[in-house]
Amino acid sequence: MGILSESNKELLQIGGTMKGFEKDFQANVAYFNKILRVDDSFDLLYRVISMGGRQACVYCVDGFVKDEIMQKLLQYFTGLKPEDMPQDAHGILKKLLPYIEIELYETEEQVVRNVLAGVPCILIEGYEQYVFGVDARTYPARSVDEPEKDKVMRGSRDGFVETLVFNTALIRRRIRDPRLTMQILEAGTSSHTDIVLCYMEDRVEQEFLQQIIKRIKEIKVQSLTMNQQSLAECLYDRSWINPFPKFKFSERPDTAAASIYEGNIVVLVDNSPAAMILPTTIFDIIEEADDYYFPPITGTYLRFTRFAANVLAMVFTPLFLLLMQHQDWVPEAFQFIIVAGPINVPLVYQFLILELALDGMRLAALNTPSMLSMPLSVIAGIVIGDFAVSSGWFNAEVMLYMSFVAIASYTQASYELSYAMKFMRMILLILTAAFDVWGFVIGIVFEILTISLNKTIAGKSYLSPLIPFKPGKFFRHIFRVSLPQSEQKQQKK
Repeated sequence: MGILSESNKELLQIGGTMKGFEKDFQANVAYFNKILRVDDSFDLLYRVISMGGRQACVYCVDGFVKDEIMQKLLQYFTGLKPEDMPQDAHGILKKLLPYIEIELYETEEQVVRNVLAGVPCILIEGYEQYVFGVDARTYPARSVDEPEKDKVMRGSRDGFVETLVFNTALIRRRIRDPRLTMQILEAGTSSHTDIVLCYMEDRVEQEFLQQIIKRIKEIKVQSLTMNQQSLAECLYDRSWINPFPKFKFSERPDTAAASIYEGNIVVLVDNSPAAMILPTTIFDIIEEADDYYFPPITGTYLRFTRFAANVLAMVFTPLFLLLMQHQDWVPEAFQFIIVAGPINVPLVYQFLILELALDGMRLAALNTPSMLSMPLSVIAGIVIGDFAVSSGWFNAEVMLYMSFVAIASYTQASYELSYAMKFMRMILLILTAAFDVWGFVIGIVFEILTISLNKTIAGKSYLSPLIPFKPGKFFRHIFRVSLPQSEQKQQKK
């Protein structure tokens, strides 16, 4: 759909003309020229032509229209004769508009919104009660290349783009089932952003689906500025203090299709190259496509490796700090882990500084031109990895363990989960440094409560199917089972 500002809505309401058009063709053209401000915007085009002895005016947005199709339509229209013109508007649709996607608009608001969305609209003299829409639009789009973040070792290499119709087509290509539903909604009083809910009619939880539809329809914002993040904050308006993500995002159409098969809802937002999957538990976020592109035993190994790396990344450095505070607890066989050199800066400060430095390097990498990224990486590695240790700011053991934490944070694709674990790790570090053993225990209990007391957007446990315990589902989340067994479980469900 298109964009209709509040000021234009007020203009449309002047004189009570929201329900229909004027009976005079010239008056309608002058009205839309004023509302659309065609003289002020170079990309808003209108063309007055002769069509079967009658005047017609075409409105469109430059860059949103397929030039070849519009050229053929205009040539066809100008070649019509008066005897070719039907008596009513529906005859125009049946006989004179040789295109698939056509529609009749009955209000000025519909016309303005669709013109600004890229749909060419045609006013024809003698048929003033309607405006004809020909959906010959095309949006600028990049190719459906593999996402940079959601890469896989095997499997499909396509990914979502910023064009909504392309994204729905990528899912339709994988699910050729009439029960697959693509329900379109919109949000934003000014932007009228398109939102598509993708789900299997026979597998989705209907109560949850109606709840999501209701929440989207009740959104009262001017625009979804940040696309899906803005939508997520509107859908889940509770406290955002808990950092663990309530949504799973994926730029892979195969992941979205698999989630739809499992009974989830996939939310696509126009101008966003990612799908939002609802509802989401922590087990759903940890899973990745690579788990299913390999045999069950390999997929299970990859899943366990990822899970272990995430857990270790959250507690590794706080546990090391605790052992350095009680070096007599370290077994003789592991005495080599004790810091050998002098500690000029307290260990907790070293860890916290490096936590911030890692994010600083990540931000620097994002804003560095590609041609300079390699030299920057080399310089950063030399300065931080060598000179920082030799200067006495950091100990070599601290650098080693923080390097492991940095690598472990990239074992899963969710940025939100990675930062949630980072926040938990920093809190655990501070509590351990401040209150020693009791601080470490309190921090672990706090992390467990933060995860277990979290709720999904559906209001269910974040640890489902562990809490409440459902053996079959929990087994499939922990172990990668073969496809026939998974299908049988899904059908019994």
